[in-house]
Amino acid sequence: MSSKLSKTHNLAWRKFLVAHVMLIEQIEQDLAQAELPPLSWYDVLFALSEAPEQRLRLHELAEAVLLSRSNLTRLLDRLEAAGLIQREQCSSDRRGAFAVITNEGFKMLDQMWSVYGQAIEKYFACHLDANEVKFFIKILNRLTRATSTKSESY
Repeated sequence: MSSKLSKTHNLAWRKFLVAHVMLIEQIEQDLAQAELPPLSWYDVLFALSEAPEQRLRLHELAEAVLLSRSNLTRLLDRLEAAGLIQREQCSSDRRGAFAVITNEGFKMLDQMWSVYGQAIEKYFACHLDANEVKFFIKILNRLTRATSTKSESY
């Protein structure tokens, strides 16, 4: 298979990857400095907070998380041990289980958002004007539509 990828497109791809990694690493550092859990915890808590009845089947949660789906079971074990989620058996399917955010989970989500939101502003939002943001969203929507089999939008 021959590639017709231009050097400019390859450069854009590399810049996209580098920017993503650097932004996530900086946000992780900010959370750690505030003595808060990592971004993967926020991702799970946020997905649960937005779900109907603040609960998702474990396979639905795996689809909903944005950052990393690997080791979700171990991550849920840590969140449950911290009292931020609880697992509930599914009454219609004995093998199935739900992850449910707790009141403590909502509190942690708020604490993390105070740092996370500030970091988004500091490392991302303040560097883009309103027109650039609209264009960026348009580009990202095009990319996600082209690669997604899901009909949901982010």
